[in-house]
Amino acid sequence: MLTLEIADRIADGTLAAGRAKGAQPLTVVVLDAGGHVVVAKRADNSGILRIEIATGKAYGALGFGLPSRVLFSRAQENPNFFNAVAMASGGRLVPNAGGVLLRDGEGRIVGAVGVSGDTADMDEICALAGIEGSGLTGDVGRG
Repeated sequence: MLTLEIADRIADGTLAAGRAKGAQPLTVVVLDAGGHVVVAKRADNSGILRIEIATGKAYGALGFGLPSRVLFSRAQENPNFFNAVAMASGGRLVPNAGGVLLRDGEGRIVGAVGVSGDTADMDEICALAGIEGSGLTGDVGRG
């Protein structure tokens, strides 16, 4: 189960990883399985659109049940479909790496983490670092 305590720990760990790795100021959003914000935090000087972008990465991952890195690849193959989905979702979908599914010990999706502020790869790396030790597994769609 994704609790406030776990989500807060993930968010703090993600921001700490960003600082440790010299990333640009990050914003992290943790959503529960229903797409509701549990925690949203932004580093000092993080850009003004970062909450929306981070939320869109996590929301898209939850909506499709696929990490946003996978959605990025699929959007390149079928941009018209993803444009339509973005419209249908009220613009809440951001198909770019940095949206990581949260899975419990049985592999069930219990939420998602979205990170924005640096490159998509760095956003994802920091999310995974934040998830580490939370009791949940981060799913980025790689073997």
